[in-house]
Order: sequence, then C-alpha cells, then structure tokens
Amino acid sequence: MLKITLIVLAVLAVGIVSILAYAATRPDDFRVQRSAVIKAPPEKIFPFINDFKQWGAWSPYEKLDPGMKRIYGATTAGKGATYAWEGNGNVGSGSMEILNAPAPSQVAIKLDFMKPFEAHNVADFTLMPRGDGTIVTWAMHGPVPYKFKIVHLFMNVDKMVGGQFAEGLANLKAAAEK
Repeated sequence: MLKITLIVLAVLAVGIVSILAYAATRPDDFRVQRSAVIKAPPEKIFPFINDFKQWGAWSPYEKLDPGMKRIYGATTAGKGATYAWEGNGNVGSGSMEILNAPAPSQVAIKLDFMKPFEAHNVADFTLMPRGDGTIVTWAMHGPVPYKFKIVHLFMNVDKMVGGQFAEGLANLKAAAEK
C-alpha cells in the first residue's frame, strides 16, 4: 500500500512540475482582438468610444453589474479622460484613462484592474473607413506574469475576452447604425 501511495505521489509531483515548467515557456505578453464592420462613418462611431459616459450604450461590461459604482473624472472624453468602477465579482474594480485619441481614427486606453486580480493592460480601438462603413477593431494587450501563464493553460482568455469584445462591437454597431 505504501509503495502505491509513493508511486501516485511521484506521478502527481512529476505532473505538477511538468505543468509549471511548460507554463514558464509560454509568451510574456498577450493580445486579444476582434473587429466588426459598422455601416457608419468613423465620425459617428468615434464619440461612443472616446467618451466614457457613452460606454453604457454599448459596452458589455456595463451590463454585468447593474449596481456598479461608476466614478467619472473631471474629463470624460478625449486624452486624459478617466473612469473608475467598483462592482460585484463579475466586474471587480479598476480604472481607465484615455492615453491618446486622434479623432476619428483611434482611442488608446490604459486599463488597470484591481479586483478580482491586479492587471495592467492597454486597450486600443481603431476605426478604418471602408466603403460605406468603418472597420472597428477592439484590442487589448499586456504582460502575462508567471502566475497568469499557469491560469492561461487552463482557461482560454482569447475566447472568453474575445467573446465579450465581439458582443461589445455588435452593441456598438447597433448604437452607431441608428
């Protein structure tokens, strides 16, 4: 019986060490991106993204906690605009600041999560005119600390976050095409 227990423990130890070693080989950064074609000019779409008070019309994260506390900075649109939130376990807490917003082609946002886990990323929105519409791309990128490399082995972040981005872009499309 002792021999079987030692064999089982040894196999578990080798499995754990293998997972930890494999996680160490994973990339040090990540990028999640989705795009959609919206039948509206960039000038009509841009204000929805550039003004944090407009996010309620399209962001999927705004609907995850109806009781979420929102804290807007003195400026809510354009470079330097800030927004923070505190909510339930679905949204956690964090803040955003618009780093750059050359109208009507791009909005770059510093995105800092505090809960349920700390993370510091950048979200980019690009708007490219195409025919009678605009290709809008929502991307997020940032570092992947070692503990999150382990999490990424068991959770498909691209699928999870990408699905939320796709939903947000569909909502943005509906709002901008009205």
